[in-house]
Amino acid sequence: MLAAMPDSAPSPLSAGGTSPRDGGDACPGTLRLHRADDGALARVRIPGGVLSADRADALLAVAGRFGDGELHLTSRGNVQLRGLDAECGGGPAELLGAAGLLPSAAHERARNIVASPLAGLDGSPPVGGWLSELDSLVCGSAAAAALSGRFLFALDSGRGDVDALGADVTLIAEGGDCLLRVGAADEVFRLPSADGPRAALLAAELFLRAARDSGAWRVKDLPDDVRTALVRTVGATAGPVVHRPRPRTAEAPAPGPVTAPDSSTPATTTVTVTAIGVGVPLGRLVPAQWRLLTETARRYGNELRLTPWRGIVIPGPFGPPGQSGRSGRAAEALDALASAGLITGPDSPWTGVGACIGHPGCAKSLSDVRAEAGAAVGPVGRLPVYWSGCERRCGHPHGEWIDVVVTPEGHRISHVRGEHRDPRTVVRNDPAALASAVSGARA
Repeated sequence: MLAAMPDSAPSPLSAGGTSPRDGGDACPGTLRLHRADDGALARVRIPGGVLSADRADALLAVAGRFGDGELHLTSRGNVQLRGLDAECGGGPAELLGAAGLLPSAAHERARNIVASPLAGLDGSPPVGGWLSELDSLVCGSAAAAALSGRFLFALDSGRGDVDALGADVTLIAEGGDCLLRVGAADEVFRLPSADGPRAALLAAELFLRAARDSGAWRVKDLPDDVRTALVRTVGATAGPVVHRPRPRTAEAPAPGPVTAPDSSTPATTTVTVTAIGVGVPLGRLVPAQWRLLTETARRYGNELRLTPWRGIVIPGPFGPPGQSGRSGRAAEALDALASAGLITGPDSPWTGVGACIGHPGCAKSLSDVRAEAGAAVGPVGRLPVYWSGCERRCGHPHGEWIDVVVTPEGHRISHVRGEHRDPRTVVRNDPAALASAVSGARA
C-alpha cells in the first residue's frame, strides 16, 4: 500500500525538464553556490537540525578554511556558510562529504526536513527514528532528487510546533500512530507510526507527478483543483481521515533548561533537566561561540539540535533541577553560553528579534537591517519582530509577528497574523522614532 512511486516518474524540475517558472529553482546548496555581495554562499542541509559534535566541527572547519569563519542558522534549521571564495571549487563539498554531511550529491538540496527540537526531551515522543528513515528514503529515491530546494518535510512530536511551519508534507505523532498532512489541508490521514516515513516520501513523489504541468515547486503552488486531487490521491494510499486544522502559531523552545519526568524514578512528580536551549542573536555565530556550543554538546550528550527559530538545543542529561529550575550542570553550561553572547533566558532583549542578512551582504537589500535591528533592541516584546531589507522578506517567520520591511519610502511596520496584515505604519529616516514604533508594535 505504501510502495514508492516508480523512479522513472516525470517531473518538470528533473534534469533536462522545463518549468514555467522563470529561471528555475535557484535555491543554493553545497554543490551549487549562490553569489552574494559578500562572496559565495553555501546552504548545508541538516535534516531535523541534528548534528553530532564531530559534524559541527566539520562545518566550522569549512567556514574557516573557505569562508568568513561564521555560521548562520536558517529558518529551517540548516546552516549557511558565507563569504566563500569563488575559487573554492569542490573543497567545501569534499570536506562535508567526508564528515557524512553530504550522503547523496543528487539529493543534497532535497533533504529539507524540520523536526520538533524537543522531541523525546520534554515528555513528547522522539522522532529520531522517523528522521533517519525518511532521510534515507529520500536519498534512495531517484524521483525525490527532482524536489526543489524549497520543498519541506516536517516531523512533529505532537507539540504542533513544526506542524505550524507550513511544510509540504508533515508527520504528526499521536499515541502509537501518526497523522499525515499534505500542504495546509485540514484533513489529515491516520496510519501506523512505522509507515509514516514511507508515506511521507510517497506523498512527495505524488506531488512531483501532480506538478508536471504547472511546474510548481511546493504544494501551495499547485492549482486548487490539482492540490485537492493530490490530497485525495494520497489519502487513498493512507488511512482514515481525521479533521485536524494546522496550528496558526509556531512556538520556539524557550531558552534555558528543558525538563521532563524522570523515567528512572517511580515518582511521576520527579523531573530532570534533559536539555538546555539557547537563542542565537540574528542567527549568526562567530567561531568562538560555535566551538563553545560544540564543546558543551560533546561534554553532555554529543548532539546539537538546530531549531527553525535560529536557536540550538543541547540534549543532556543534566540532572535534577534546583530551586532556580536549573541543575548545577545546566546552570554552569548556560552561564558560560550567556557570557559568550547567546540567549539563555526569556529576559534577553534579543528574544524574538530576527533579520535577513541585509546590506552589504545582499545586493537587493536597501539597508543594513541587522545593524538597525541591534540599534532598536529594547524591552522584550509580546510578539517577535523580523527585519527585512527588501520586499522578498527572506527567512521571515510563520504565525504572528511584527514585520519591518525597508522600502524606498522608509521602514514599513505591520502586524502579521497568518494571511492577515494590519494597517501599516511607515517611519522615514528617524532611528529613534523607528525604535519606538517597533517597540510599541511588539507590545
